[in-house]
Amino acid sequence: MSNEITGTNPLTQLRSCTTARIFIGRTGNAIPLKQSLAFKLAHAHARDAVYSRLNVDVLTDKLKLFDLLLLHVHSQATNRQKYLQRPDYGRRLDDTSKAQLKGYCGEDIVIIIADGLSAEAVNENALGLLKILIPKFRAADLRVGCICLAEEGRVALGDDIGEGLNAGLSIMLIGERPGLSAADSMGVYLTYKPRPGLTDESRNCVSNIRKHGMSYKQAAEKIFYLVNEAFKRKLSGVALKDNEGLLDH
Repeated sequence: MSNEITGTNPLTQLRSCTTARIFIGRTGNAIPLKQSLAFKLAHAHARDAVYSRLNVDVLTDKLKLFDLLLLHVHSQATNRQKYLQRPDYGRRLDDTSKAQLKGYCGEDIVIIIADGLSAEAVNENALGLLKILIPKFRAADLRVGCICLAEEGRVALGDDIGEGLNAGLSIMLIGERPGLSAADSMGVYLTYKPRPGLTDESRNCVSNIRKHGMSYKQAAEKIFYLVNEAFKRKLSGVALKDNEGLLDH
């Protein structure tokens, strides 16, 4: 007999608050068939996300609405297999991309859209976030120099790009590592004065941006706050605390 959690169980309300697999019940010594199949489907979605590709053509066309310089760059990982096997390759630009960045004058901000471990996440979510975020920057007189589309990129690739463009701050939109409850989650990493050699403690992250996670509006407000604080205090990372909304004492 199946002991799957039903709608009359008091734990059902708690389960409705998360997509995590909690209180899924059992059938004998196994989980119920429905939950077993759902797990396998989620695992398939996660694998598909890892091998998804950045839709460069579609994104390039849609990003034209911002009237910004658009650049297409690539990491040293020549293909997905190299990207997964050699994380260090995904952190550095290839020679062609480095040469492409030469000659551009620096601006306050460079925005980077990278595939990461779920290109589908940025394909789905990047434009919606930028439609709210870029007007905020423009209203605050923060200059966005360009948008870079980066293939086979990891977070630290933003350091190479930021230095190459002499940007004051880099904002990287990147697909997060897919889990078994979300394969379409986008993260945003902010780095003040980006340059090769920085580590993750030098960055701030706003994560879980997706339809069933943090909304574009919430994420844009949080990123805008952090960017302003980064320029005001001339730093980012662990030294830049998110104190927005806290009462002064």
